[in-house]
Amino acid sequence: MSEKRILLASLLKPVNDTRMYGKLGLSLCKLPEVQVHVAGFTAPLPAEAPNNLHFHPIFSFKRLSNGRFIAQQKYWQLLKTVKPDLLIVCTHELLLLSWLYCKNHSCKLIYDVQENYRLNLTAQDTYNPILKNLLAKGVRTIENLTASTIAHFFLAEQSYVKELPFIDDRYTIVENKYKPAPNYKPRPTPVNLKPGPLKLLYSGTISGIYGIFEAVELANNWHKLNAQVTLTIIGYCAHKPTLQKLKQTIADKPYITLIGGDKLVPHPEILKAITTHDLGLLPYQPNESTCRCIPTKLYEYMAYGLPVLMQHNKLWDDILTANNSGLSINFNNTTTETIEPDIYNSSFYTNGIPKNVFWDTEERKLLTITSQVLQQNQL
Repeated sequence: MSEKRILLASLLKPVNDTRMYGKLGLSLCKLPEVQVHVAGFTAPLPAEAPNNLHFHPIFSFKRLSNGRFIAQQKYWQLLKTVKPDLLIVCTHELLLLSWLYCKNHSCKLIYDVQENYRLNLTAQDTYNPILKNLLAKGVRTIENLTASTIAHFFLAEQSYVKELPFIDDRYTIVENKYKPAPNYKPRPTPVNLKPGPLKLLYSGTISGIYGIFEAVELANNWHKLNAQVTLTIIGYCAHKPTLQKLKQTIADKPYITLIGGDKLVPHPEILKAITTHDLGLLPYQPNESTCRCIPTKLYEYMAYGLPVLMQHNKLWDDILTANNSGLSINFNNTTTETIEPDIYNSSFYTNGIPKNVFWDTEERKLLTITSQVLQQNQL
């Protein structure tokens, strides 16, 4: 087989994105005779990328601006320059141009569905009701129009099988499991937390729906009970009003540290924080758009043997119970006086680090399907 060009693209994800580059991109580089191209938002380029992986940081604009339309032009120009044999699109916003390119060239299209975008828009309060319903209809229209020409769908969540009506049976579930970093070293197990200094961690996307203010409230109340309790918030917040409210809320709380906020935090820094803290917080607020999804950081926390406190949810409860990885609570109706004894009287990860949280199982599926789609392009 002659050398093939694979282009992964996202409009808003950075070129060093954990899934698009760190998992899909690096894994695809293992295929024989391929050149992998990654197009995304401007970000620092990883220095350790293999020789057959190429970055195209062509997008840079404010989220609500006409820069999005200019970005489409840049993407079309990139398609004509790279001339990919396979397109893996990681956002609905690039589907139409990708479909048009594949229609007129010998190129296959895979849609990496990282989120149920329509449900996110309708279930969350990012926009006013009229606008979010219009946007949601637009997203689903684009997905429906292009679906029949898409060779395969990668689904980041098992729940998307039932939620997305346009995928038929052309899908493979490729979950956001943890791909070990070069310096990966989990905690010795079992893990037992002792009274005294307690370092809480909130990592990843900073958002109201992900429970950032519930995390702050928990840390605040726990600090009153134990002055050695601290909270580190590390991640990016795309919603300026949320970030402003967060900064105001923690301004008089020196035991709460914010890292990132208005700028992206390199993923290695987040992983390092996981290794230096005692308890990970996942205070997701009940919402239709998240209740059937498994947070990426849950895989990361379990891979490092970090005990977790997670919002009560049947799906998540079962995961915590099966792996003995943490406690399920209602962040909106729980006192630290009741949590603390349970934390200190529990022994976590008694069966070791779970083996089902790692990327290698997903990589095998990814490489198998991608190889098959590339072969179809030869026919």
